[in-house]
Amino acid sequence: MSVRKLKPVTPAQRFRVVNGFDAVTTDKPEKSLLAPLKKSGGRNSQGKMTMRYIGGGHKKKYRIIDFKRVKTGVEATIESIQYDPNRTAFIALIVYTDGEKSYVIAQNGMQVGQTIASGSGVAPEIGNAMPLSEVPLGTIISCIELRPGQGAVMARSAGAFAQLMARDGKYATIKLPSGETRMILVECLATIGAVSNSDHQLIVSGKAGRSRWLGRRPRTRPVVMNPVDHPMGGGEGRASGGHPRSRNGIPAKGFRTRAKAKASNKYIIERRKK
Repeated sequence: MSVRKLKPVTPAQRFRVVNGFDAVTTDKPEKSLLAPLKKSGGRNSQGKMTMRYIGGGHKKKYRIIDFKRVKTGVEATIESIQYDPNRTAFIALIVYTDGEKSYVIAQNGMQVGQTIASGSGVAPEIGNAMPLSEVPLGTIISCIELRPGQGAVMARSAGAFAQLMARDGKYATIKLPSGETRMILVECLATIGAVSNSDHQLIVSGKAGRSRWLGRRPRTRPVVMNPVDHPMGGGEGRASGGHPRSRNGIPAKGFRTRAKAKASNKYIIERRKK
């Protein structure tokens, strides 16, 4: 893992820091695992804009990722580590012993030619997916299910990882990337190791155009809007805009929006850090 700082041959490249892509082994995706991806432009099925600042972006295809790892007891060999334009983490193309190909989220330290497996009874090695009931305590894990059979939903982005803290009865205690400590059923699958591309946080775009390539349109700050457009708009000159809040008037920066009677509250042992 490394990043490259470009030489300042243009104003845009002066501050640009790009990924070294050391871990990536090929630039050709597996055609059988590609799916079309239609752009919404932030509009819903009625054509109404429901999300602002979305539009444009480079054309790309979706890579079908196996988040469930349902092919238990069958070993697979890592054929290549690839870049995925739809996520921050790298992905690994694996080939099972029966010839089936699949994409999985790549963990840090995954190598081409390495053998991985999923299910009960596999060794707690990097890239292997196993139930939390069999993961040794203190192990760094990622791609964690919240409900058995649901597929990985937590700790999936670049460099993310969680830690298995304890087990008690049918629940395991996990410390999540946000700092939250939470109980999860021990039947849920998790993958051993931290997610790849941990240097993603060091990347600097260098210019506004790169945001446009990623499909992000220019964002207007609420403070420069008129009062009719935002609660923080208006005022003479550079007015501070009052207390930070959303367009709907909901306070931000410290205001808790989580429902007090939410059913899953009983599984949260410690809230994430403020």
